[in-house]
Amino acid sequence: MHHNDRFYDTIARFYDAENATYDDDVSLYEALLDDLGRESALVVGCGTGRVLLALARLGCRVTGIDLSAPMLARVEQHLTEQPSLRERVTLVQGDAREMPVPGRFKLITVPFNTFMHFLEQDDQLAVLRACRDRLADDGLLVLDLPNATDAYGAQDEDGLVVLERTFFEPESEHQVMQQSVSAIDRAAQRLNVTWIYDELGEDGTVRRTMAPLTLRYVFPAEAELLLDAAGLAVLEIYGDYDQAPFESGAPRMIVLAEKHTEPSA
Repeated sequence: MHHNDRFYDTIARFYDAENATYDDDVSLYEALLDDLGRESALVVGCGTGRVLLALARLGCRVTGIDLSAPMLARVEQHLTEQPSLRERVTLVQGDAREMPVPGRFKLITVPFNTFMHFLEQDDQLAVLRACRDRLADDGLLVLDLPNATDAYGAQDEDGLVVLERTFFEPESEHQVMQQSVSAIDRAAQRLNVTWIYDELGEDGTVRRTMAPLTLRYVFPAEAELLLDAAGLAVLEIYGDYDQAPFESGAPRMIVLAEKHTEPSA
């Protein structure tokens, strides 16, 4: 088993608290739903439901798929706290490469950095082909990725411990310091990062949780070739959530794609 397969089971209880203030991408999805309608959306790698529940709050019927049972349990907890959303939300535990999800969707999103978790080209293509199979003929696929070209140009900080944020874990009310140690393997297009969660107990003791994760960078031309091979065509590439053009210095690479008439051979 690759350490990526265990990562979210390990950090599920921290995830909502560390991402509590992040909603930068919601405005983009709201704009897309205004054009597509709110009849159906699929969130691939829905995690604890940040994007999933935001779409439901916008009135969309939305399905989420994730491999991690502890992450999906957090979604269920949120739905218990927000029962008005439950009838709009369907959850599926499963592998996105196989996509055990019925139906077709007007919007499919692989949100914030999720596509980077698929490290091999065969896995990337499997996910994209599965998305194509679930995409309505007039539907839209969104891949939300960082701008890899800028990451590759950044100064190396390999081996440095970086304090990312401090937050309170809501169930224990313990303060948690989240740190990271990372290194880029440019030849393999991989970011190897170990997340470190230091949780301060009431008696002053520190409980440390370490969770390694490997992510794969994707470049613009590479994304276009992968999508074409999966039977999809690029419509737009945005550089941020305000739909600015993708260019050098842009923080994001947000790829919008639609179906080809026929998949490429």
